[in-house]
Amino acid sequence: MRVLGKLIFVQTKLFLREPAAFFFTLIFPALLLILFGAIFGNTPDPRLHSTLGYIDYEVPGLAAVIIATVALMSVPVAVAGEREKQILRRYRATPLRPATYLTATNCVYFGMALMGMFFLIVVAKVFFGLRFEGNWLSVLGGFTLSALAFFSVGYVVASLSPTARVAQVIGQLAFFPMMFLSGAAFPAQIMPANVRRVSEALPLTYVVRLLQGLWSGDALGGHLPEIGILVAMVLVGTFVSSRTFRWE
Repeated sequence: MRVLGKLIFVQTKLFLREPAAFFFTLIFPALLLILFGAIFGNTPDPRLHSTLGYIDYEVPGLAAVIIATVALMSVPVAVAGEREKQILRRYRATPLRPATYLTATNCVYFGMALMGMFFLIVVAKVFFGLRFEGNWLSVLGGFTLSALAFFSVGYVVASLSPTARVAQVIGQLAFFPMMFLSGAAFPAQIMPANVRRVSEALPLTYVVRLLQGLWSGDALGGHLPEIGILVAMVLVGTFVSSRTFRWE
């Protein structure tokens, strides 16, 4: 536990020293929220929910963006970069167990994603009177499952990328279309029908649906398809990354 704690501390410092990771995890979603709030406001919108407004729906959507940001832009670049710099090779040469390294990095990434969501909630509450009709434990459970699902994908990208630059390009190519087409940036209810059909093929769509549903008061049992897809992502992503992960 002592080694795990030290590694978490070091990995946290490294994450916070990376300006791009810090900006896109903590600042960028809040800026988007303020921009959308200034344009659309937060009065209840019957197209979304009988008592919830645009920002109330946008907060869980942007929480999904935070998860995807960390998973597709931070995890692959950091892991591939440490491999490229021979840091992973040095880790492997020590008594440090691979499970300890992976646990520490996942704890850091999950903590940063959770911090990003908390900051988002504070901004939305202060500026737009954020409303919440769900159960916090259910939302946290959905957030955790979503993070694990996308982190497993991030490790697949890291495993298959020869360099940090390649990992960055792949992550961005996967991230930006999902951010705009999954319902995360703009609620699916106001999207054209052809865009909604495209969004069905995007993994982030199911994170958005799950988190928005739980936020508005749905029970976990009402989102079994989304939960099933995310569990499958965890299992497949973990299997593939464990088979392809390289320390050097």
